[in-house]
Amino acid sequence: MKQLALGVKFRDDADFDSFVIGANAELVAVLRAATAPLLWLWGSPGSGKTHLLQAACVAAGAGVAYLPLARDAGLTADALAGFETAGVLCIDDADAVAGDPAWERALFGLFNASVELGTRLIVAAAAAPRSLPWVLQDWRSRAAACAVYHVRELDESGRVEVLRRRARRRGLELPVETAEYLMKRTTRDLCSLLAVLDALDDASLAAQRRLTLPFIRAALEKSGGKPP
Repeated sequence: MKQLALGVKFRDDADFDSFVIGANAELVAVLRAATAPLLWLWGSPGSGKTHLLQAACVAAGAGVAYLPLARDAGLTADALAGFETAGVLCIDDADAVAGDPAWERALFGLFNASVELGTRLIVAAAAAPRSLPWVLQDWRSRAAACAVYHVRELDESGRVEVLRRRARRRGLELPVETAEYLMKRTTRDLCSLLAVLDALDDASLAAQRRLTLPFIRAALEKSGGKPP
């Protein structure tokens, strides 16, 4: 049975086929193969860590758990208890609890129990395990025992492809030149770009206008380059 933290939902595109690979071919192959039992993924916001964790859960099917540790997820350290029995256990935003002894003890215990039971544990964070300010040295050592992969950010062509795929999932066709215009006129951070695209699509529906280049240009000019 799929297990999610309260209030958490998988993305509607949470699978490997919808992930724009870019320079992450080796990592995606390892995740797909489902052989490496202990993995640590790190990278900047928008690099695709959450997408990959959720894709690993979807690919595994039953008996998986996904737990985000970001503060806004509202979890406490004792929420980790029992999840070592999942076949695949994905921990997101592990860096959010670095320096908190209670959380680090919980992660240490979860790691040991997962190894003992043969659970596949995949952790994602903003940095490699040795670069985070852990206070529990035993946990630092365990985290560093994972196979560590840097999730590489996409280049410009890769980001254009992500925008176009998101548009297609919303029933839109976003020409390359329109996606490139959007990137030049707004922030290039991928999370922000996708938020801008979603906001523009909502605005086009409200105005009963197609998401054309003239519409995007007018909407961005009206909003000063921010989402309408």
